[in-house]
Amino acid sequence: MLRAFLSSLPPIDPGAPLPDRQPSDAWEEVRVLVISSPEGVRETVHELHRRGFAQVGAWSKLLPAPTSGEVMSILTRRRARERRE
Repeated sequence: MLRAFLSSLPPIDPGAPLPDRQPSDAWEEVRVLVISSPEGVRETVHELHRRGFAQVGAWSKLLPAPTSGEVMSILTRRRARERRE
């Protein structure tokens, strides 16, 4: 079943350009940053998931934070810009 699904997908072209991810007049990126101990970051990310804020997998892996012994994780979302007329 998985093989049938995968074979139905279009082939991947490694030379194809990546989609445009640069902010535009229509949208911008918003980043949410959690900094704490590894346990504190994981707990917060899971709590935000339980509250429906973001999927756990949408957060970055744990990265070293500027403060010794702490780590951070970043969530990037797109936000539609308000139209000004």
